[in-house]
Amino acid sequence: MATTFSVIPLSPRRPESYVLPPSHHVGNPPTSFKNPWPSYTSSGLAGLVKTRLNTPKNFVPVPSDRLGLVEVCKPDFGQGKNGLKATWIGHASFLIETTAQKGKERGFRILLDPVFSDRVGPYGMVGPVRFTPPPCEVEDLPEIDAVCISHDHYDHLDIPTLRKLLAKQNSNVKFFCGLRVKDVLVGLGVGIKPDQVTELDWWDPIHLESSKIGSVDLVCTPAQHRSGRTLWGLNGTLWCSWIVKEPGEGGKSLFFAGDTGYCGVTSDDQPSHHQAPHPPCPAFSEIGQIYGPFDLALLPIGCYQPRSALSGQHSSPDDSIAIHKDVKSKKSIGMHYGSIRGGFSANYEPVIEPPRRFKTAAEGEGLRWGEEVGLCDIGETVVV
Repeated sequence: MATTFSVIPLSPRRPESYVLPPSHHVGNPPTSFKNPWPSYTSSGLAGLVKTRLNTPKNFVPVPSDRLGLVEVCKPDFGQGKNGLKATWIGHASFLIETTAQKGKERGFRILLDPVFSDRVGPYGMVGPVRFTPPPCEVEDLPEIDAVCISHDHYDHLDIPTLRKLLAKQNSNVKFFCGLRVKDVLVGLGVGIKPDQVTELDWWDPIHLESSKIGSVDLVCTPAQHRSGRTLWGLNGTLWCSWIVKEPGEGGKSLFFAGDTGYCGVTSDDQPSHHQAPHPPCPAFSEIGQIYGPFDLALLPIGCYQPRSALSGQHSSPDDSIAIHKDVKSKKSIGMHYGSIRGGFSANYEPVIEPPRRFKTAAEGEGLRWGEEVGLCDIGETVVV
């Protein structure tokens, strides 16, 4: 029988920059959303076409021998280990389990952006194809309590995966998402009911409480990205990052960046924020000031080329090292690479580049590789 738990809103902690109505809302109440910072740049559809026509392609096939690609191992989900656990499913998908509290059977299990499909896109017929398999099937997962969705793009919100998850759970699972994503989830046709979904705005915290598995706090926090599953619904739903915070003074905390940019650059000769004419996104330092330090952060490092087109919404490995420092993470793991090629970036970004560049960027900032910053295999569980 699935675990039942209460969902209790908490008083939000917000940065000094917060205003009413919120600066990321378009309309009151909001009908769409925007990135409210100078750090965000968007080339728009015309800019993407111009980039595709004018930027020399650097298409490198996925290595047929898989040399240099991330390894895949059968997950044990950290069984027998106690602590805050994060098991990488691939791309931006993780299974989080909080530390088991005294007298409780286990911790809370939270799926982040679960995607198990071979292809991500409309109707499963178009869109990028997975080149590294997930480490297991949905049916192999342990009992899941909650699902957090960072935004509604197909490589983060996958219909077949959610259909299988609901079948496995007998529909007993709760969903947490940004504003206006509830209508997307309920409208997928997989059986998600409105009362299973809790929508949150940036900086909104909630408390989950269960007599069986204890408690945990979730906080919806900002990200610099976009949303939309159709060309006529762009930015109509809110994108976000997430914080998972265990209770008590010694409770562990995790930051999941979702899909985010850090600082827009205007030229592919400016590979990172260090050369950018724009300031970095201030949201991450605000997250670090209010909720840091974090014991573990999950940060995107792939699908970022070409920078002139994608830097506003996708972090480079160098950018994610800056995010690691801004949020005050004690340990950060790279994600959003090694599984699915971006439909646009596939023509410009070799799939073996992100992890190499992440390591170079970390060491360039004096960070201890494998201790403060690192990578893990798909299926591996990181415990802090």
